[in-house]
Amino acid sequence: MLRIFGWSIVVTIASLIVAFVYGGWEAFALCLILGVLEVSLSFDNAVVNATVLQRMSNFWQQIFLTIGVIIAVFGMRLVFPLLIVGITADLGPVEALNLAMEKGDPETPGTYGYLLNQAHPQIAAFGGMFLLMLFLNYIFEEREITWLTWLERPLAKIGKLDQLSVVISGVALVLAAELLADDPAVVMVAGVLGMITYIAVNGLGTLFEGAGADEQDASTEVGTATSGPSEAAKATGKAAFFLFLYLEVLDASFSFDGVVGAFAITADPIIIALGLGFIGAMFVRSITVFLVRKGTLQEYVYLEHGAHWAIGALAVILLVSIGVHVDEVITGLVGVAFIGAAFLSSLARNRRHADEDHLIHVG
Repeated sequence: MLRIFGWSIVVTIASLIVAFVYGGWEAFALCLILGVLEVSLSFDNAVVNATVLQRMSNFWQQIFLTIGVIIAVFGMRLVFPLLIVGITADLGPVEALNLAMEKGDPETPGTYGYLLNQAHPQIAAFGGMFLLMLFLNYIFEEREITWLTWLERPLAKIGKLDQLSVVISGVALVLAAELLADDPAVVMVAGVLGMITYIAVNGLGTLFEGAGADEQDASTEVGTATSGPSEAAKATGKAAFFLFLYLEVLDASFSFDGVVGAFAITADPIIIALGLGFIGAMFVRSITVFLVRKGTLQEYVYLEHGAHWAIGALAVILLVSIGVHVDEVITGLVGVAFIGAAFLSSLARNRRHADEDHLIHVG
């Protein structure tokens, strides 16, 4: 536990100290609130990340926990908002940074927070389409273990239709752009880019993972009786690199709503970076590694299902938010509800199997 969460705890303490020195007790409290909010909203992100991370070697898991954190903190929580504001307002990097440091009211036209909120439709379209593609490709695949069997098995059957996820995602994007967006063309472009990003990164990851597996099968016999994939069977090299890219884009898609929603709490980019990035992103990654190292997904088999249903709900919420404000509390509660229900279902399944094994042993 200490090895996995140690750095997260140290970074949290350091971030809170920096926040206090920077802005006193108010900044300290805001930083803590944002950190807790990010962790609570991103547990489904951690579960999905863990399903991918467990396919990677220990070396690439460490890369995700180190370099991946730097990308998450500085890339998504600091540079990304500056980049969006700079592009939409036609500002240079220095001008965007100066505007951010002015900490203007997000309701006041021309401020950093206001400009970022104005860019929300494009952000929501990109992130919503990426997550929708992820959800549909998962739910349309046949699986030996199903959670909501009455719904997942019929969906897996119709999922045999070629490119069905692309068709449904495309229809959803057109409807969102035409019915909810003030500027449909901009939303369409952002949404299509989200779909292309998912297809490209996921496809390349699958391609190189398959090639790596073929090479390993040719050189060594993999398949000893273990609880999970052996180290030799895990992705390395190009396969792991593209899985790493996939994880980073996935994390970015999850963080879109949190980054924009943070401005409802504070317009200070430094506090947002400390709370969402240094505290929130670090703990989400530690939770991801914990789930992998402890074999939690193998023990509670419905967690992965619940996380993907939460992703589907988040994708819909992002698309709806193009034209209708959706409170961040609702977003968080939906994810928690799916994860919680999946966890309870997993517990019930484990108890049922334990009782069956006991009866067989007694008999």
